[in-house]
Amino acid sequence: MDFKDKTVLITGGSSGIGKTTALLFAQNGADVVITFKKNEAGAKETTNEMEKLGVKTLAIQADLVFDDQAKDMVEKTVGKFGKLDIVVNNAGGYIEGDEWNGNVDIWTESIKQNLVSVMSVSKYAAEIFLKQKSGVFINIASRHGVDGQYDSISYAASKSGVINVTQAYAKLLIPFGRANVISPSTVWAGYWLTAPKEEIDEKLAQKKNHQFIKSETIAQKVLFLASDEAKDINGENFVILE
Repeated sequence: MDFKDKTVLITGGSSGIGKTTALLFAQNGADVVITFKKNEAGAKETTNEMEKLGVKTLAIQADLVFDDQAKDMVEKTVGKFGKLDIVVNNAGGYIEGDEWNGNVDIWTESIKQNLVSVMSVSKYAAEIFLKQKSGVFINIASRHGVDGQYDSISYAASKSGVINVTQAYAKLLIPFGRANVISPSTVWAGYWLTAPKEEIDEKLAQKKNHQFIKSETIAQKVLFLASDEAKDINGENFVILE
């Protein structure tokens, strides 16, 4: 797949799925902008690796639950590269204590981090896409956005919202753009990298193949959906299981 002359924006690109996806786009010729909230060292490492591949890159610190920071991020991207071709809404995560009988403040923060951030980024990116009459969204949700989860209830609800928002933008961008979503089961990234061993073992025991999904698997799916090979795919949710 050739992404030369394409500008890609990936939220949460300092580690995990975001970093792996950024590097894969860069390996295929794209100029890549990543965002990070706190992990400046990880973001610098990612941009350094991409620069070695001969592409242009930029790292932007932003807390995307704030509308003005989402707007500023999109403006900086277009200001440097002159356009925006592909947006991967990847930033977000699980907040400990997110149970069915949990704390309303945790629920609210979870919805903000995982859904409001996607809506804010998409709003400003879509303005660019409509002006250009081109653009692609690939959003990262979760299998639990489809089937629900009582011990991560607001996380699951927020990811269900991401699926719905993606389908809304798929309709908005017809006939020149598209939006699709990937809903993986448990990925070896984020929370699970530092989770207690007992919790990891328990999760693995529940899985058919007794393994987590690799970030590389998700990144490959993202690139396919962003490519011309997927130009007729719009508004779809791809559930990735173990």
